[in-house]
Amino acid sequence: MKSTVLAAALVMALPITANAAIIDNGTIQMGVDTLGQLNVSGGAPSAGGTNATGLRYLPTNYEATAPGCLCEGWGVGIGETGQAGYANNDAGIGGLTSVSFSNTASTAMSVVTVDGTGLRVTHSFVPASETANLYRLSVKIENTSAVDIADLRYTRTFDWDVEPTPFSEYVTHVGTGTTTSLRYSNNNGFENSNPFASRSPILAGTETTDFTDLGATDHGSNFDFGFGELKAGAAYDFDIFYGAAADESLAIAALSAVQVELYSLGQSSGAGGAANDDVTFMFAFKGVGGSVVVPPVDPAPIPVPAAGFLLLGGMGAMGALRMRRKNG
Repeated sequence: MKSTVLAAALVMALPITANAAIIDNGTIQMGVDTLGQLNVSGGAPSAGGTNATGLRYLPTNYEATAPGCLCEGWGVGIGETGQAGYANNDAGIGGLTSVSFSNTASTAMSVVTVDGTGLRVTHSFVPASETANLYRLSVKIENTSAVDIADLRYTRTFDWDVEPTPFSEYVTHVGTGTTTSLRYSNNNGFENSNPFASRSPILAGTETTDFTDLGATDHGSNFDFGFGELKAGAAYDFDIFYGAAADESLAIAALSAVQVELYSLGQSSGAGGAANDDVTFMFAFKGVGGSVVVPPVDPAPIPVPAAGFLLLGGMGAMGALRMRRKNG
C-alpha cells in the first residue's frame, strides 16, 4: 500500500508530456501550444462561450485572445541571412522543429530548433512569484552553431479579443521609446509572426510609439526586436509576462512588482465609449534593453502615533511661546 501511494506521488510530480496544455495558477489561465505560441482548442467555455483558451482571468472567466482568430505567436530569425522560424496558429507556422513539450498543472515548457540555423529556443511558462496576476514566460535563445550571429531578431504578436466585447478593445502601449532593442511595433495583432514579414498598423499613429486607451476597434500588439550579436555557444534570455487584474490600477501594480520595460494593456469596451475597467489584461517584456517604465509602488505613509502628535503639538506650542516672548 505504501509503495502504491509513493508511485502515485511520483507520477503526479513528473511533467505530463503532451502536444499542448491548458495551465493555471488559480487566477490566470493560459493555453500553451506545442511550439510555444498561445491558444489551445478544446477547453471549457469562457464567459463569452469561447472553447479555445489563450489568456483568461479565472475570477470572471473572461478570455482575452482566443475569440475570433487564434492569432498569438512568435518568431525568431537571423538578420544577415533572412532565415527564420515562427509559430502563429492563424498567421502561419514554419521553419521550426519541435524538440520537446512538457507540462504540469501550472507550468509548460516548449523547446524547438530553427531549421538550418543552429538556433534552439526554449519557452518556459511559470506563475510569477511576485504576483498571482501574472505568468512569466522565460525565453532562452541559444546559438548552438559554430558561427557567430550578428543580427538576432525576435517577434511576439498578440491579438486582443477581450470579453465581454471581443473585437472592440481599447489598447495601450508604454515603453516603446525607451526600449533600445525594439525595432518596430504597432497595434496590429493579426501580423505574421515571421520577424521578416511586412508590417502595417490597423490605426495610423501607432507605429513604434506609445498610446493610451486607443480604440475601440479590433486590434492588438506586435513587437519586433533586434537583439544584436549572439556569439557561437552563447544564449540570450529575457522575460515576457501575461496576465490580468480586476482593474487597471491593480494591473499596473502587478507590472510594477515585476519591473517591466515595455507593456501592452487590453480592455473591453465600456459604457459611454470608454475603456471598461472591470478587467485589465496585460502583455509585457523585461530584459529587452529598456528602462523600467512602471516604478515600484510607494509604500503607504507610516502613521504617526498619538504620542507623536502630542510631542509635535508641544513643540509647536513651545515655538509659539518663544515667538511671543521675542516680540514682547
